[in-house]
Amino acid sequence: MNIFSSPPKTEYTVLNLGAGVQSSALALMAAHGEITPMPDFAVFADTGAEPQSVYDWLDVLEKLLPYPIHRVQEGNLTDDSLLVGTISRGPNIGMPKVRRLIPAFGELPNGEKTAAIGRNCTASYKIVPIERKLKELCGIKRGQKNITVTQWIGISWDEIQRAKPSKASWSQIHWPLLEKRIDRMACIKWMIDNGYPIPPRSACVYCPFHSDSEWRRLRDEEPDEFAKAVKFDDDLRTAHRDHNPTMNMTVYLHNSCKPLDQVDFDNDEDKGQQVWDFQSECEGMCGV
Repeated sequence: MNIFSSPPKTEYTVLNLGAGVQSSALALMAAHGEITPMPDFAVFADTGAEPQSVYDWLDVLEKLLPYPIHRVQEGNLTDDSLLVGTISRGPNIGMPKVRRLIPAFGELPNGEKTAAIGRNCTASYKIVPIERKLKELCGIKRGQKNITVTQWIGISWDEIQRAKPSKASWSQIHWPLLEKRIDRMACIKWMIDNGYPIPPRSACVYCPFHSDSEWRRLRDEEPDEFAKAVKFDDDLRTAHRDHNPTMNMTVYLHNSCKPLDQVDFDNDEDKGQQVWDFQSECEGMCGV
């Protein structure tokens, strides 16, 4: 995998659009002809949990691009994370359970805190629906081995560790911003220099990989969205407590293992404490 050069040309070039700073800048750079070839289309995977600012910006961006944006959705991450099912096999068959879709943090009965537990959000709500749409639009046949699709992903130079190759036999990944050594601040500068607004940060409002500074920003700048995160934090904890008897811990969205509305968000970079690294955890499809 050579992340610093363009891969061989394929029949289709598509942009995996997160509608954040980097992928939006990449989309518009292509529209300006600064990065080639022009994508045939972009695909935005909606988890149902982005802040309203992202959806509003996506509406604007759609009108600025000379190629279409296809929006896809695989259920609703919020609703699905709280859905109560039953264990279908093993010694606990028939007992209730709540799916572990997002990487919540846990506190054991003895007070010990765990790292993030479970995670299926990016794969199920980003990668799967995007690949399904690509197969549909690009005519990918079942079992196809030849690579006919190049997927652009807007990972920037400061996030190089997030670059991962495609797992699909029919596609290859290209990171144009890495090839050109463009970092996030350069993307912001390009947007400003070309008369565009700075796009909002793209991530689920309640993503446990938010840094404290991002939680603080959400609380102060998008209070309605922060209120949604506070409610989901409480709902998730209640769902696991009441309907997941095999889980011997209490779950939280914040690594302090406190309810969001009780967290002092001036306690990460500001006080030199550990910051949970979203970039190293993410599968390369969120937050761009």
